Amino acid sequence: MSNKELQALKERYVAAGAASPNEQFADHATNAELWDADGKRMIDFAGGIGVLNIGHRHPKVVEAVKAQLDKLMHTCQTVMPYEGYVKLAEKLSGVVPVRGHAKVMLANSGAEALENAIKVARAATGRSNIICFDGGYHGRTFYTMAMNGKAAPYQTDFGPMPGTVFRAPYPVPYHGVSEDEALRGLKMTMKADSPGKDTAAIVIEPVLGEGGFYAAPTSFLKEIRKICDEHGILMIVDEVRVALAGPARCLPLSTAALNPT
Repeated sequence: MSNKELQALKERYVAAGAASPNEQFADHATNAELWDADGKRMIDFAGGIGVLNIGHRHPKVVEAVKAQLDKLMHTCQTVMPYEGYVKLAEKLSGVVPVRGHAKVMLANSGAEALENAIKVARAATGRSNIICFDGGYHGRTFYTMAMNGKAAPYQTDFGPMPGTVFRAPYPVPYHGVSEDEALRGLKMTMKADSPGKDTAAIVIEPVLGEGGFYAAPTSFLKEIRKICDEHGILMIVDEVRVALAGPARCLPLSTAALNPT
């Protein structure tokens, strides 16, 4: 089918919430090249929003997928576990920078990973509050929408957000927020809104995703670690967008690591 024919089907049958401004439809791809339904050849700069760091249809990936399909497609590991899930968890555990031995739960998306990290933090601490940062992006599920550090477009028109989410400034010198000012802001948030004894977790992106791609200084992250240790708070590092930045950081995609070093 042509791009025009597919667009007509999309407008008729695909929900508006899954809209895309692109009226070209991918037909096939190899490495960094992609062809649309009309046969037009393009360079793919998006890579599935960064998840195809080694390109389309890498021979080793294709071989591995075919081999898996010949053995088993799906059982849902909570119904019947299988080797691939356990072996991947083992590999992730060896590279995720957390204290001690790491355990892994694979998730469908960054939002699901963050939602579950919050559940773990609340259950582990017996506390409810969560502190996030200005400019942060954590997902489009309802609780992660509340955690996002900007209202539009994610909270617009959806009514009241879940409570017990509080915010602190993120250090972005370009916008006039120094590291010292950000630390003072975090301590003020803990003084005025969410005391340590009520805070289950502090959630931060080491590199802001939709907030401008600003990296937090290592010293700032270490100070947050100290504050968390002092008050018995869990530190949740949202590395989803960081993981998309390049092959060297792709493994922690859905781990939402707790208690990093």
